[in-house]
Amino acid sequence: MNRTEFIITTANILFVAFAMGWFANWLVHRFTRVKQSDVADLDRMSQELHEAEETRDQAITYLQQREAELSNQLAQTEAELRAAMDGLRDARREAEELRGQLHG
Repeated sequence: MNRTEFIITTANILFVAFAMGWFANWLVHRFTRVKQSDVADLDRMSQELHEAEETRDQAITYLQQREAELSNQLAQTEAELRAAMDGLRDARREAEELRGQLHG
């Protein structure tokens, strides 16, 4: 093999390597390219997720406020019940004393 054949063979090998690299690069970009509709779908889903999180946070806040209101209402009702039971107990005791005075 003389010098010219060696240069031509080397040039052909380098060209084939370049062509294969370019083709591989094209294939990678072809299959990994993100479509505009996919980006739009991701944006829409992101917005919907954000709205759902806000709605969840509002619901949690509402439920915490409602729980606090109901707890206060329950405590107030229990206090009123205790007061009513104490009044009833006092009324029974007084009634027993009056019965004792009438019969005694």
